Amino acid sequence: MTRIIGGRAGSIALEVPDAGTRPTSDRVRESLFGALESADALRGAAVLDLYAGSGALGLEAASRGAASVDLVEKSPRAAAVVESNAAKVAKSLGRDAAIDVHRASVSAFLGGPRGPYDLVFLDPPYDLGEAEMADALALLAPSLAVDATVIIERGSRSPTPSLPAGLEHARNKRYGDTVLWWVRVAAA
Repeated sequence: MTRIIGGRAGSIALEVPDAGTRPTSDRVRESLFGALESADALRGAAVLDLYAGSGALGLEAASRGAASVDLVEKSPRAAAVVESNAAKVAKSLGRDAAIDVHRASVSAFLGGPRGPYDLVFLDPPYDLGEAEMADALALLAPSLAVDATVIIERGSRSPTPSLPAGLEHARNKRYGDTVLWWVRVAAA
């Protein structure tokens, strides 16, 4: 069972699409959000969750104090699950919730003016090609705040993500078959 781990909506159970998604494990989310809270990267943040799946990453951020969350999912079935999960979390958070679900591809969503985002999660299907990932990062870069953090989740066999000009690798952490890549806006 996938659930919100911490914050004001902690312990709310989340639905997971029946096919085509790979939810981030509770263990990985707990470690990731512990690090984000230590870095004070959540409170008041504008968050973007690309390839949202169930919405667990973005909704966890909302539960822990993000000011706004945009969840992007192109699969109609998965987007319906994200909308249901977002409604449950928003109800728990009351007026403090600014959670929007966008039924769109990542490239279509990022094709218009967006942001600036302080925190972005990219958790695409592991079979997403490296060229597609690089294209998504290039489209994302103009929508980032100056001190933004981007978290990329990939399979451990995936190569280091190629970054466009203006972004740089900060660190990575492996959790079994999952690797989290921390990316930041490059210093000018």
